[in-house]
Amino acid sequence: MKIASLVVRAKPEDFPELRESLRAIPGVELHGESSDTGRLIVTIEDGDGYSVTDSILAVNLTRHVLGVTLAYEYTDEGLELQEA
Repeated sequence: MKIASLVVRAKPEDFPELRESLRAIPGVELHGESSDTGRLIVTIEDGDGYSVTDSILAVNLTRHVLGVTLAYEYTDEGLELQEA
């Protein structure tokens, strides 16, 4: 499992079209926005047929996106179950 949280910067007047475009990207979920600061909060979770990296790139290349900040990233790859 891989999860990432992004802060997406855009002009508030572009939010309606941007929201629609972001929802079309695999694994993307919108959690909040601020018209005052021009920021949207997005999480991305990996799934069958796509990776978090591909979806982060797609968010970054989406029309109206001015900038993207990776705020959080988690992966359980490499973690092994340990018996007590």
